[in-house]
Amino acid sequence: MRLGVLDVGSNTIHLLVVDAHPGARPQPAHSHKVELRLAELLDERGAVTPEGIEHLVAVIGGAAQAAEDKGCEDVVPFATSAVREATNADEVLARVLAETGVDLPILSGEDEARLTFLAARRWFGWSAGKLLVLDIGGGSLEIAYGIDEDPDAAVSLPLGAGRLTKGWLPGDPPDPADVRALRRHARAQIARTVGEFSRFGAPDHVVATSKTFRQLARIAGAARSADGLYVQRDLTRKSLEEWVPRLAAMTTAQRAALPGVSDGRASQLLAGALVAEGAMDLFGVDELEICPWALREGVILRRLDHLPS
Repeated sequence: MRLGVLDVGSNTIHLLVVDAHPGARPQPAHSHKVELRLAELLDERGAVTPEGIEHLVAVIGGAAQAAEDKGCEDVVPFATSAVREATNADEVLARVLAETGVDLPILSGEDEARLTFLAARRWFGWSAGKLLVLDIGGGSLEIAYGIDEDPDAAVSLPLGAGRLTKGWLPGDPPDPADVRALRRHARAQIARTVGEFSRFGAPDHVVATSKTFRQLARIAGAARSADGLYVQRDLTRKSLEEWVPRLAAMTTAQRAALPGVSDGRASQLLAGALVAEGAMDLFGVDELEICPWALREGVILRRLDHLPS
């Protein structure tokens, strides 16, 4: 079947169209992506602004039309932390349904972590052993650990790169005091979860998903995205520790000039790097591997698992 997955994330609204059937690897057929940065379109009360709702409705309507144009038999939509935590989430969802026909469910943070873990497990296979999976989105950080397809532990923390940039790093370049304060905040949040995972023992393999980790690996010397999905890409804590102070001293424009860093994500890269460095340090990770599959692929795989054989 041709299946569409509509991911309404904190940074990007992304329709991924795949040709898929149970037991086979989903083959990407089309990608429709708009960087809305919804996490930045919240007012002081934490509500999506009227302008933000208008933009959201327009983009989701365009994605739904694209799915129809590409012949999708089914579209699985979902929203993540920006909508989940908006104080007017019910109003947002009602407007989306009324004006686009898309009934948009909200994934919990734990579900995000579990579905991302499923994607990583399917990508690396059983031979990878016990996996620790890290994912930094625009609104949240997901961490999951386990040896099966369903993780033994999964948590979501409000440490997304977009959220933290808006709330903690107003300067360009940021004030060093703000950077230190964010570093302390992120590490304190992550440290609260370490005990929940450490009781399961050390992982055999640590992997990371998300554009933040891919960009950090790229500036640290990993292969370009144009080199293909199957090229191994790694990120070491040592290289990240070297890059964090450099990123902190740069303006957004200077970060955007780095290899693999998009204009839309350049402002968030420092916050993402501080979270990544904190997670790798506190979990004792010296090196991790970038996984090409993440939440969207996890949603696709779970949907395929529930198709009648």
